[in-house]
Amino acid sequence: MSEVLISHRIKTSFIASAIGLVAVLSVGTAGYRLIGGPQYSLLDCFYMTFTTISTIGFGEIIDMSHKPEGRVFTIIIAVFGIGAFLNLFSTTTAFILEGDMNQALRRRRMHNLIDRLRKHYIICGVGRVGGNVAHEMVATRRDFVAIDHDEQAVARFDEKYPDHLYLHGDGGDDELLVKAGIRHAAGVFAVTGDDNQNIVIALTAKQLNPAVRVVARCHEVRNIEKARKAGADVTVSPDFTGGLRIASAMIRPAAVTFLDEMLKSQDGLRVEEIVVPDSFAGCRLAELGLASRDYLCVAVRDAGSWRFNPEPDFAVKPGHTLIVMANPDGRQSLERLFSV
Repeated sequence: MSEVLISHRIKTSFIASAIGLVAVLSVGTAGYRLIGGPQYSLLDCFYMTFTTISTIGFGEIIDMSHKPEGRVFTIIIAVFGIGAFLNLFSTTTAFILEGDMNQALRRRRMHNLIDRLRKHYIICGVGRVGGNVAHEMVATRRDFVAIDHDEQAVARFDEKYPDHLYLHGDGGDDELLVKAGIRHAAGVFAVTGDDNQNIVIALTAKQLNPAVRVVARCHEVRNIEKARKAGADVTVSPDFTGGLRIASAMIRPAAVTFLDEMLKSQDGLRVEEIVVPDSFAGCRLAELGLASRDYLCVAVRDAGSWRFNPEPDFAVKPGHTLIVMANPDGRQSLERLFSV
């Protein structure tokens, strides 16, 4: 049973128990007033009912010694009232513990899943920019862990991506990055709204794992060089990149439209890169069997030079990077091909 259904069931039981207890208190108060007579106030009658169902039993506030029907009524009120009171108490306790237990269990489950991740990505900051990075990771089926110190940002992320992993805290904190699996991560996105924080994240990430790739967001162009010195492999200025995008939309609208449609594709079609590992024996491009509806090789990068639309006889060697247009299934198939 899901957490939502369990929570709904407990809330429903809590409301029903509260209504039942109020009903018993109301009936008891009215009954004692009717049996005891007008000389007893409503407060006396309510107090008599409450002491009965709570089993406090200070004594009969309303004299029932000469009224057998009153004591029968007290027995009935006690049976139903004690049951309603205990039920409300138990559901209240369950309602309180349910949230804490679910949170604790979910945190433990997340930590266990993070510990098993390899070659994943860490997104530090899931605001406007980081949220779009997370969307791309989801669309292309890449494992990632989101980190943010803002509880509201984390809550929005969890609401939008309930099945994905996140940690609440400072992305520049050594311990938190270790919990996020920095030692086994393929890359770190330092994309908070604060350039200084992104520089700290880049520096910390490189200290913990010098091999990890770090992409840092820099709002101010003057901070780009600082981020690179701190360890960022790539720095991106959204304002600068946005300016280039606007210019491209004017002078090459068809190409921009094509790229936009590709990024919006429900099939997750993207331009991807596949690095040929050192363990690969090498072969002709035609021998790889790249004729597939899931991927298309458009270029090969070799030691800084490019070979666009390589011919079938092109020799693929370790160290080459294949630039392919592929959907997630195609990318994963190629990764498996070269991992053999």
